[in-house]
Amino acid sequence: MRRFIFTLFALLLTTQLAAQSELPPLEELESGWNSIPTGGLCSTGTDFQFYVRDSADSDNLLLYFNGGGACWFGQACDLNAQPNVHSPFADMPDNTPDNFEGIFDLSRSDNPLADYDMVMVPYCTGDVHVGGGEQQYSYQNSAGEEVSVTTYHNGYENSSTVLDWVYSNYSAPEKIVIAGSSAGAIGSSFYSGLVAEHYGDTPVILIADAAGGYNSPSLPVTLSAWQTASILPDWPEYAGETDDSLTFEDFYIASANHNDNLVISQYNAAEDEVQYNFSYLIGDAPGSFSLPERIFNHYVEIESAVDDFYHYTAGGPVHTILRSPIFYDYEVEGIRFADWVSALISDGRVSDVSCVNEASGCKNAP
Repeated sequence: MRRFIFTLFALLLTTQLAAQSELPPLEELESGWNSIPTGGLCSTGTDFQFYVRDSADSDNLLLYFNGGGACWFGQACDLNAQPNVHSPFADMPDNTPDNFEGIFDLSRSDNPLADYDMVMVPYCTGDVHVGGGEQQYSYQNSAGEEVSVTTYHNGYENSSTVLDWVYSNYSAPEKIVIAGSSAGAIGSSFYSGLVAEHYGDTPVILIADAAGGYNSPSLPVTLSAWQTASILPDWPEYAGETDDSLTFEDFYIASANHNDNLVISQYNAAEDEVQYNFSYLIGDAPGSFSLPERIFNHYVEIESAVDDFYHYTAGGPVHTILRSPIFYDYEVEGIRFADWVSALISDGRVSDVSCVNEASGCKNAP
C-alpha cells in the first residue's frame, strides 16, 4: 500500500511539474502585456489565464489580484439567473489589464509602480480567489423548476498555478508589492502570506483595496460554499480554523504574524456602496449596520493582533481606487493617496489617514 501511495504521489507531482513546465518562461515573453493560458478553470468551466508584463527597468515585482464580485448560492452563480454578481470569464474586458488605469497607467511619472514587472491574476471563480474546488448548487426558479448549477470555485488552484510560475521565473526580486481590489483585496491578503514565506528575505508589501467592511456574522455561509478552510496552509496561525470560525481578518493577521518581511495595508471608502450591497446579499438587513463602524472595527481587530498595519480611509461611496484615475486625484489631510502608496513602498511605514464624512471636513472621493 505504501508503495502504491508513493507511486501515486510521484505521478501527481510529475503531472503538476509537467503542466507547469508547459507555461512559457519569462524570457520568452514579448514586450507589453502577455496572456498565459494555464489549463485552469473559471466558475462555469471556461479557461483560466493570467497576464504578465516584463519591465527592463527594475527587479521589483507587482502581483495583483483582480476583483469582480462573488457568488455562493445557485442564482448568483448561474449566469442565466439573477442576481448575477460575479465576473465569470478570465478573458472579459474587466479582467484585461490594458483596460485598467491607476497603478496600471504606465505613462504617469508619479506612478510608484510604473517600472515594476507586473503579474495580474484575473478573477473568474466567484470565490474571492480562495475557493477550494467544485461546488454543486440547486435552487428553484420562478417557474417552480429545480435548477442544478455546477460552479468551479477554483480560486486557490488557479492562484497557485500563477504563484508557481512566479516562483519559477522570479528567483530573487528586490521588492514585491502584492495588491488586490475588491474581491482581489481579500485574496491578496491571503496570498501575501504565502508569497512572503516563499521569499523570506525579500520585503513584501500588501495593499488591499476596498474590502474592509465584511466582518459580518453572516460571512460563514460564503466560506462554507467556497470550502476555504480546506486550502489553509499548515501554519500555527490557522490552527483549528473551520469555515464557520474563519474570517477575512484572519487572513491579514495570519499572513502578517507568520512573516517578518511582510507589511500589510488597506484602503477603504467609508460609505462604499458595493460593500454595503454585498453585505445585504450575504444576509445583513439594510439599516442594520454602519459600514464606517464595521471598517473601524475591522482595523481595530487587525491592529490588536499584529505589530504593524497601515490604512487610508476615504469618504464617500466610490468602490476601489487602485485601477482608477482617482488613485492620483484623491487626497485626505493634504496627503494624496498616490504619494501615501509611494511612501509605503519606499519606507515600509506611513501614518494612517482617515476621512469618514463631510461633517468631519472631508470631501468624497472624486
